[in-house]
Amino acid sequence: MAELVAEGLANQQIADRLVIARRTAEGHVERILGKLGFSNRSQIAAWVTAQR
Repeated sequence: MAELVAEGLANQQIADRLVIARRTAEGHVERILGKLGFSNRSQIAAWVTAQR
């Protein structure tokens, strides 16, 4: 999921790609933000890039 955020996909695009509801995708992104202590999606993207 974090990699999809790093690709710049919106929640609806992530949901479409994973065949889940948009709200489910939103929840996953919010949990990723919380677990990593981040406040925005660009921080997730930077983290994913650093992990590669």
